[in-house]
Amino acid sequence: MGRGRAPGAPGASCPSFGAGISRRHFLQAASGAAAGALAWTPAFRVGRGSAKATLAPPPEFPPAIPLYQQAYANWSGEIHIPDVWTAAPRRAEEVAELANWAHAHGWRVRPKGRSHGWSPLLLPGDASGAGYLLVDTTQHLTRTNISQEGMPATVTAETGITMEALLERLGAAGLGFTAVPAPGDVTLGGVLAVDGHGTAVPAAGETPLPGKTYGSISNAVLSLTAVVWDGKRYGLRSFARNDPGIRPLLTHVGRAFITEATLQVGADVNLRCQSRVDIEAADLFAPPAEAGSNSFQAWVDSCGRVEAIWFPFVGAPWLKAWSVAPLQPWLSRRVEAPYAYTFANWVTPEQDRFVNDLVDGKPTNTPGFQELEMAAAGSGLIVTGTWDIWGPSRCTALYVKPTTLRLAENGYAILTSRANIQRVVSEFYLAYGSLIAKHQDRGEFPMNGPVEIRVTGLNQAGEVLLDGAVEPALSALRPWPGRPGWDCAVWIDALTFPGTPGADAFKTELEAWVLGNYAGAYAGVRVEWAKGWGYTGQGAWTSPGVLGETIPGSFAPEDWNAALAVLDGYDPGRIFSNPFLDRLMPPPAGSGAIPPG
Repeated sequence: MGRGRAPGAPGASCPSFGAGISRRHFLQAASGAAAGALAWTPAFRVGRGSAKATLAPPPEFPPAIPLYQQAYANWSGEIHIPDVWTAAPRRAEEVAELANWAHAHGWRVRPKGRSHGWSPLLLPGDASGAGYLLVDTTQHLTRTNISQEGMPATVTAETGITMEALLERLGAAGLGFTAVPAPGDVTLGGVLAVDGHGTAVPAAGETPLPGKTYGSISNAVLSLTAVVWDGKRYGLRSFARNDPGIRPLLTHVGRAFITEATLQVGADVNLRCQSRVDIEAADLFAPPAEAGSNSFQAWVDSCGRVEAIWFPFVGAPWLKAWSVAPLQPWLSRRVEAPYAYTFANWVTPEQDRFVNDLVDGKPTNTPGFQELEMAAAGSGLIVTGTWDIWGPSRCTALYVKPTTLRLAENGYAILTSRANIQRVVSEFYLAYGSLIAKHQDRGEFPMNGPVEIRVTGLNQAGEVLLDGAVEPALSALRPWPGRPGWDCAVWIDALTFPGTPGADAFKTELEAWVLGNYAGAYAGVRVEWAKGWGYTGQGAWTSPGVLGETIPGSFAPEDWNAALAVLDGYDPGRIFSNPFLDRLMPPPAGSGAIPPG
């Protein structure tokens, strides 16, 4: 696609929502407050004879482990299963006990944290709940232990702890990570499963601190404990980071159950986060030959930690730039707790009205809605005094709460060299703008949320302070085979309200462009596991070509297959799987593995 015109005035109305999509359902999927009603609520314990039971009780279930039936919903509410049996083990040994019970009875076990994800890695949308046992790690598997006796300092944590709680405990000890995901209400187990990351590469002149890594949280792992098959039964087994058998477990995409991890950490730093809403997108994402001091590349080089939130119908994005600042700058406001951008963490009346318009088949209000969103961000930064904040890293890096507006997201990691970051974002900006304009000319507005762009380093084994450390095999940030010059990843997510007419068709077209454009000598694409990808007219995660060819090819098919074979060796009964994962990560040919059920 060439340089497209900037999206402009609304066009004609596009097809309305189909029958059966109500405003209440749409709001439940789109808003944090409403989506909370879809999430987990206490139900009842098995054996009490409650009239609420809708599924047959699990047979011969271990009597000492708490068991109850609840609903399940993912972050955006697009996957909603009314009834699933759920257990809450109190110790890691009980997780192994549940695995052996499931293996003996033909059930599947799915580790559940806070369900902050979009893709069907935990449960697919067409599942009934029958034959699945969700294992809630958040109630009891939250223990931590911090050690500063050696180099690096370490934290050993059970995987049900939230990142907010983990970072608070680390911060109290003067420790932290280089970068973390923006929501604090995600568990360590979930972050490790899907390659959770923040945004960071070394700024110009920045010296990496011992124990810090610029990749995902998976790259900080020094050892972990997983539930694996020992030839006779499932049990707990520990893996060190220099054990090749740990490679597919470091980012396991839902095909394993990690109960505990030891991670390297370094001295915490104070970060200054400055927000800008006055730089035009055409300048921020300018072609490399035209890029100036306000280009995305220039901000990355200057600060290292950068995020752009761009509404395509608005001229200037919200740019956030974090920089290491040991002392408080005199213009900055000190923050001592996360979630400083309070204006972004509730559903506003304007957002509610726009949802009404979408349900009524009036998506032509999309440009006006996006202008209101950016105006609210600009005024919110002023009213709350948060355009320039400073404090401990967790207090500026965590900014997404469960009450924020919940949108559907697709996501890709574009691996490239640092020198080509501007080329990556510029080409995307022009292509996305052209696509939006083309659909607008047809009176279609399939994308009503922003585009989010971040940059991280790769999961380099050299940043791990353990001799012989190996790389995560299935991480999107694994160095690209044969491309040693590619040293970073540009993460690009495009957001829209769940159920927006034409969104799947738009994302199918966008994905085809992304996969085709970044396939040359200067960049390559991997999917972001927790988000949307593999689009067809039937929705996300439905493309046989992406599941069966694109994804394995992005890791090198032989490496992909080797990692899957190791995971099948740890779980030959495939109790840590589901039908979607059976398609994405099938048993190796001739393995004889037969999924439960």
